[in-house]
Amino acid sequence: MRTATIQRATNETQIELTFAVDGEGKAELDTGVPFLTHMLDLFTKHGHFDLFVKAKGDTHIDDHHTTEDIGICLGQAIRQALGDKKGIRRYGNAFVPMDDALAQVVIDVSNRPHLEFRGEFPSQKVGTFDVELVHEFLWKLALEARMNVHVIVHYGRNTHHMIEAVFKALARALDEATMIDPRVKSVPSTKGML
Repeated sequence: MRTATIQRATNETQIELTFAVDGEGKAELDTGVPFLTHMLDLFTKHGHFDLFVKAKGDTHIDDHHTTEDIGICLGQAIRQALGDKKGIRRYGNAFVPMDDALAQVVIDVSNRPHLEFRGEFPSQKVGTFDVELVHEFLWKLALEARMNVHVIVHYGRNTHHMIEAVFKALARALDEATMIDPRVKSVPSTKGML
């Protein structure tokens, strides 16, 4: 079973997170950040993962530290759950429409962290959630999972729809990249390791 549990405690947040690559789309989420909870719920469902998050943070200030630290923990859990990465497809690509919005996410589980983010959102907030935290979450996720993640929001008018398309595309691309391919006998790299 490809799964990992991460615990993180700082003066700003306390987080316990368990992630299973080969799940059933089950989510138990208590993030303290309602919009992030919504995004992680659909990420879990559309990636066929299992995700448990219990987080307490200084959300009386804003959602930044909690969102960032959940991204850190999820990235660490993905990296740990994948282990030596033997047999995985390595690359994933997904386009997802959400009403007026179209997003694409391309992933390389390469052990080389990078986030390339192309997208302009019409609003700075969705409810109380600062839209700039989408980039913050994805950057920390890519960094800690040591993945190459390219996000392209091709278009959209509704910020909620645009972000939702990103998280669904992230789920589908990660699902594809982490699938076991029976043709891959070791790791999918000429280097002999990822």
